[in-house]
Amino acid sequence: MQLFYTPQLTAEDTSFTFDKDESRHIVKVLRKKEGDTINITNGEGILFIAEVAFANEKKCEVKITKKEFFEPMPYYLHLAVAPTKMNDRYEWFLEKATEIGINEITPIICEHSERTNVKTDRFEKILHSAMKQSVQFYMPKLNEPISFNDFVEATEKDCKLYIAHCEETEKKLLKNELSPKEKITILIGPEGDFSPKEIQLALSRGFIPVSLGNTRLRTETAAVVAAHSVAFTNE
Repeated sequence: MQLFYTPQLTAEDTSFTFDKDESRHIVKVLRKKEGDTINITNGEGILFIAEVAFANEKKCEVKITKKEFFEPMPYYLHLAVAPTKMNDRYEWFLEKATEIGINEITPIICEHSERTNVKTDRFEKILHSAMKQSVQFYMPKLNEPISFNDFVEATEKDCKLYIAHCEETEKKLLKNELSPKEKITILIGPEGDFSPKEIQLALSRGFIPVSLGNTRLRTETAAVVAAHSVAFTNE
């Protein structure tokens, strides 16, 4: 299914006009013409079936012919992940986590973070592309970067809280802690791991220390493993 993402669409709309870039893609690249069908989502659970009414590469107009609502995932997963030194590794995590299933992402700046200047514009594009590629109808929420301390202090206690770290202390295996249909927040640290001070702060705020397995994982790999563990639990 070729899926377009148009957050401006609402359940009440009966027609829509694409911008110049999307119009050119639809008409020149996909060679859509009047009468052809296009699938659109607003990223809020609605699939719009639309018919091309005016195939112009500068202003492609469509008529909404059908709407279908999809229920959200039975769980809510918020991953707070430290930015990686190499941007492409974080982008890989965003792509794969979206394909697997995730609701919310927050870049957290930690004491050992090698990257502290984070621009989220490209990250948004990665999420858009991954959502469309995996044919999903909910766009993950991407928050602005925040310091580890501020994130932990502000985190609500209405969900299961976990911190995955590499310290040689007592930890529980994440997969054994998970249950279906839960609201979950998981902290994933930078390449140098969380500092002891950060770990203690998280524990004092109710975060449970967990392990993701027997091997030491890169930041982006750990985040994807965490996302998959939650998704698998809800299969």
